Amino acid sequence: QVQLVETGGGLVQAGGSLRLSCVASGTIFNINDMGWYRQAPGKERDLVATITTGGRTNYADSVKGRFTISRDDLKRTVYLQMDSLKPEDTAVYYCTMSILGSGFPTGLAFWGQGTQVTVSS
Repeated sequence: QVQLVETGGGLVQAGGSLRLSCVASGTIFNINDMGWYRQAPGKERDLVATITTGGRTNYADSVKGRFTISRDDLKRTVYLQMDSLKPEDTAVYYCTMSILGSGFPTGLAFWGQGTQVTVSS
């Protein structure tokens, strides 16, 4: 059974930094795209950043220049380095991976349980 587990959330003052990590476990043949989304209270879940197997990245305009997504395929891990944090970055952050495995050879999207990031002003 495939699971994604996020770590690294917490409370930080505006202007501070946090680094989120998300590790995949289980019977995994390969991992394609990875990404981070976030959901603030009363709002929809929005894309933050994605990264392809080739390392191509895509960012929401609101985080460009402040957040950096990266991946380590050997560790089955995706990271989100968040700098210059703002109160409006407060949300639950979710990682997602497109994973190929037994029973889903063409890929299936898996999600982590979410980690809370709170930025105080």
